[in-house]
Amino acid sequence: MDSRNAQNAQAVYIANRVNTASREQLLLITYEIGVKACRNAETALVSGSTEEANRNIQKAQDVLRELMVTLNMETGGEVAEGLMKLYDFMYLLLVEANVRKEPEKVSVVRGMLEELKGTWEEAVIKLAAEQQEHHLPGVPSADVSRERQAVPAGGLNIAG
Repeated sequence: MDSRNAQNAQAVYIANRVNTASREQLLLITYEIGVKACRNAETALVSGSTEEANRNIQKAQDVLRELMVTLNMETGGEVAEGLMKLYDFMYLLLVEANVRKEPEKVSVVRGMLEELKGTWEEAVIKLAAEQQEHHLPGVPSADVSRERQAVPAGGLNIAG
């Protein structure tokens, strides 16, 4: 498969992944994009490729802006306020990293995004377990605990 076909196949896969994803999965995909952009920016900064670093830092900033825009400040309360402040802090760190060409600051943001993604993955798994519990009519409660164990405990297949 030549490079062009591989890129086309990857674009189709990504489009299908996004188009079939739940809101929760879209959130996790957004975090993945941010983590990958930060990782690429770190590598580019270390190797001295400032244009590549700039592109990836801007992509990570776009991710943070998207996360900020999707926060529901009315119903989210203190959690949404806290996330907004955290996203804003990460955004400013990326601005500083880009201006000063400091991969360490990008690394800090990447770590925070990875931690948030992990937290959301756990929440999605718990939500799936609760939904499964409520959608099992006529199943004795002992069987529900077995069903709960069927929810993957380490990670989430967000490919659909």
